[in-house]
Amino acid sequence: CSLHLHLEMSENPYTSGPITSKKSVPGIIVGTGNIGIELSSSNLGMFITSDAGNSWRQIFDEEYNIWFLDNGGALLGVLHAATPIRHLWISLDEGKKWDRHSFSLAPLYVDGVLMEPESDNHIITFFGHFSHRSEWQLIKIDYTGLFSRRCMDGDYQTWLLHNKGELCVMGEKQVYMKRRPGNRCMLAQDYSRIYSSEPCLCTAYDFECDYGWERQTDGKCSPAFWFNPNGAAKSCSSSQSFLNSTGYRKVLSNNCKERGRNFFSPKRVACHPRAPRGLQLTTGNGELSATVRSNVTFMIRLDYGDSPSTSIQLDFGDGIKITYSNLSRTDDGIKHIYRMTGIYRVTASAENNQGSDSSTLFLHITSPVERVYLSAPIVAVSGKAANLTAVVWPSHTRTLTFFWWFDNSSEPIITLEGSISHMFHREGKNKVTVQVACGSIVMQDSKVITVKEFFRSLLLSFSPTLDEHNPDIPEWREDIGRVVRTALSKVSEVPEDQLMVFMYPGLPTTAELFILPDERTLSEHKKKSEEALDTISDIFASALNQGRIQFELKANTRIIVYMTQQTLAPLVDSNTIHSGSAMLMLLSVVFVGLAAFFIYKFKRKIPWIHVQTEDRHEKDPEVMSTVGQNDAMSKVKLSEFPSQKEFMEKELEGRSRGGFGRNMERIVTREFPNCTNV
Repeated sequence: CSLHLHLEMSENPYTSGPITSKKSVPGIIVGTGNIGIELSSSNLGMFITSDAGNSWRQIFDEEYNIWFLDNGGALLGVLHAATPIRHLWISLDEGKKWDRHSFSLAPLYVDGVLMEPESDNHIITFFGHFSHRSEWQLIKIDYTGLFSRRCMDGDYQTWLLHNKGELCVMGEKQVYMKRRPGNRCMLAQDYSRIYSSEPCLCTAYDFECDYGWERQTDGKCSPAFWFNPNGAAKSCSSSQSFLNSTGYRKVLSNNCKERGRNFFSPKRVACHPRAPRGLQLTTGNGELSATVRSNVTFMIRLDYGDSPSTSIQLDFGDGIKITYSNLSRTDDGIKHIYRMTGIYRVTASAENNQGSDSSTLFLHITSPVERVYLSAPIVAVSGKAANLTAVVWPSHTRTLTFFWWFDNSSEPIITLEGSISHMFHREGKNKVTVQVACGSIVMQDSKVITVKEFFRSLLLSFSPTLDEHNPDIPEWREDIGRVVRTALSKVSEVPEDQLMVFMYPGLPTTAELFILPDERTLSEHKKKSEEALDTISDIFASALNQGRIQFELKANTRIIVYMTQQTLAPLVDSNTIHSGSAMLMLLSVVFVGLAAFFIYKFKRKIPWIHVQTEDRHEKDPEVMSTVGQNDAMSKVKLSEFPSQKEFMEKELEGRSRGGFGRNMERIVTREFPNCTNV
């Protein structure tokens, strides 16, 4: 059976609360509680102690609000109830006897009591209401009449603060002056409460265990298993000393006096040279990513080591390093700006004459993605790998995540590189989408790839007049591609669904013709279908060389479509066997080259050859083209076709420019992508 006190915060500032004490009344504590085996909210009563908690006695069977009057010379008790009351209780002998007084003719719902503490004003004010609908009522009471005179020296007695007989409390012996219980005299406002005070010798109970130490069963403090008591402060230099804890820390406000040996106080220890250990490198905001050209703050911390004599070097990973003579110069952090995107390895190194330590982090520097372009073949062979490339502007270095979606796949292929090799098995139209994620930004581009078991292709060029009307935008290229396909279909009577014309960006205007197999005969007679494609390819080559493929760009402006010579491109069919015409052409080129070299090498030794060539040059008739003079044969060479890189750049430029007119520079490309017959 024990006394359980209720320590609760009162929501009403004008009530006393469940536990009450006062500095001017030493030793007296009044509290709300219950007696039993555990804390309970039932059977509450009021309890008081006059010797600072060594002994308790009950004063009320119900919950009361208790206030100290006359600087603690008297106690005021008011019932804490939801019903109206008209009586109060006064005690002048530390709660041993209580006198009841009436403060109102009618019962009052008491909402609070006001008084002026630490003053000679002996007025208390009750405020409340007589009913729930009535106005506020204030009742003032002057309790001066409780006292007959002011207290004299004989009205006081000494009282020793103790803890169950132990006179040393918080490291000192204190003797207080208290008014004798029952004397009806008024206390002076400025009388001294402490009569005498002297410090006691310190014991282990005047100290608590320091950080990293634990109290054992014998009362002593020992290091915890995770704590190293011999660890010096990180700012300790070999020429300095530091206070090393003995495991004890004096309790706050304790005034005990230690013996001569100062067993419990920290001991001053000379600093010994230590190698750096526990070097930590972090960013100022704790994140491992930042945007390009923004300030990044790095924080360096050293757990152990001779900091003043330890040099710090920080390698930012972008070719820049910085060195500090000691760690104190890095307290405010080290700022750095990265100019390029990428993943940087940042390394901090600490070194002195005793050793070294290092710490590393990887910082992800990103920049917003503005444009994405998917570079993919127009036509691909089923069962063979096709290369797909996502071009991102501005360029990034291993800082992006690529999600590749093929047709209606439920899960993408995720890569950290912008290129992927994929094998298409389903013939027909296959849609490929690439999504590029950079932080919270996601952009995408899509392409439709026609997949066939085999196909043929021819490179096309156009009359120079077309270059003058080329705005170099995707919409214009699509329209011209459809017109050329229609013209090819009319001349050859090949269905348009077997033809695809892709216009390359840039100048001079170039294109590629893809001849697809007839789906009606593909599965039954593959060999015949391939032979049919070869025949169609020869028909187109003949028609293109004769200038029969034409279309009207506008009134009085006709454009002739030519086939670009392919002698410099490898000719490979679907059976990977060199064709006879290709081999013959290759041998002819080799023979002509050897003949030219022989004539150039020995022309001075054989004069008649030189003369004969000059005469022949003078007598050769003018060679006339089968095409009219107004539409001269285009001089486009393979070297003037766009390279893959230039093609993607022009495509991105055309997308960003949109429908702008022809106010643009003419850009002549230098190389041609490896487009061959398949």
